Amino acid sequence: MPDSGSSSSRSEKKGDAAGKQPLHQRKDPYEVLGVGRNATDQEIKGAYRRMALKYHPDKNANDPVAADVFKEVTFSYNILSDPDKRRQYDSSGFEGIESDSQELELDLSSLNTVNTMFAALFSKLGVPIKTTVSATVLEEALNGMVIVRPLQLGQSLSRKVEKQSAHFYSVEITEKEVQMGFVCRVQSADRSKFKLLYFEKEETGGLSLALQEDSAKTGKVTSSGMFFLGFPVYRFDQSTSIAAAKDPDTAFFKKLDGFQPCEINELKAGTHIFAVYGDNFFKSVSYTIEVMCAEPFPAEKEKLQTVEAKLLTKRAELSKFESEYRDVLAKFTEMTSRYAQEMQEIDDLIKERNEIHASYTANPLLKRSSSSSKVRTSSRGSKSDGDHHRKEKKSRDRPKKKIWFNIRLKMDKRKPC
Repeated sequence: MPDSGSSSSRSEKKGDAAGKQPLHQRKDPYEVLGVGRNATDQEIKGAYRRMALKYHPDKNANDPVAADVFKEVTFSYNILSDPDKRRQYDSSGFEGIESDSQELELDLSSLNTVNTMFAALFSKLGVPIKTTVSATVLEEALNGMVIVRPLQLGQSLSRKVEKQSAHFYSVEITEKEVQMGFVCRVQSADRSKFKLLYFEKEETGGLSLALQEDSAKTGKVTSSGMFFLGFPVYRFDQSTSIAAAKDPDTAFFKKLDGFQPCEINELKAGTHIFAVYGDNFFKSVSYTIEVMCAEPFPAEKEKLQTVEAKLLTKRAELSKFESEYRDVLAKFTEMTSRYAQEMQEIDDLIKERNEIHASYTANPLLKRSSSSSKVRTSSRGSKSDGDHHRKEKKSRDRPKKKIWFNIRLKMDKRKPC
């Protein structure tokens, strides 16, 4: 793999325009990260981590060149870390990449209070905000400066982590447990946002981020999990979700686009490091973490494979169904438009026919007025009905004559005085 430092220096020379260039002027993502076109996912991740730490705004205050390089590095990694976008770029360049791939992930810890408030507001309004793990947390982990607490298999632990901070846990896994598979799950009863992270040990003794799962709302809680079951398992990539799309049809047909295979399905026996990262905008995160062996859940493992196989089938079927649906929808729209047009034409013809019928008369005055007489009659009838109704109402509302001291004042005219 080419040296990332040389790539960084090349990017630095052109960094003042990074993040502002149109697609056709963007730099080659492979060149930006300093990797070859045949680089593995792990090589791409490693290059990105090194360059992100080097050019992160936290470490380069008031350096616009470093900030632009950081944006370009993040943009390049968003392309090469996604199998679909990488394939589109390899075949068609930037023109083959959808516009949503230009979105950047935000490090909330690097934003000031005002920008954080704006991000929180947009999130409340339903605008998806991508966030990334704080560079400070990643750097401390890489330098071995984090506290790692042991977590027993089968143990459930509830704690609270501050925003943009992380709690690290070590779990010992035996060979038998590797064969049976194991699962790490985190839940938040107050539906806080968090990230579940898995770190690999470096030769230097530090920790580097290898897997990341964002929390998602499931009923009355937010939850996230990593499943190492010895067979390919899948995850929903939130970054490719367009649930907030204005077009509900598009949102439906793209619903399974984020259903992608996990990068790691099986871990070797030994010590493994997990972490819970507080991803709230302003407050701490209450959570419960547990790591368990999959041995007591054989039926669940089998069902999981079956359900995920069905989802893969549905994802393939949706593509064909979408084209059929669009064709039928276009035909339906055409038919409803024609329906309205035919109805209008029929009404116009009937009106013309009535006018012709009314023209058969020897009285010119009657001929002119006959076409509108019915309308006037109907109007007068409605008016007289309204007047009669108002008179009736007025008479009903007229107060009765009062009787003073229980003596009726009305006189009988038949009797003489």
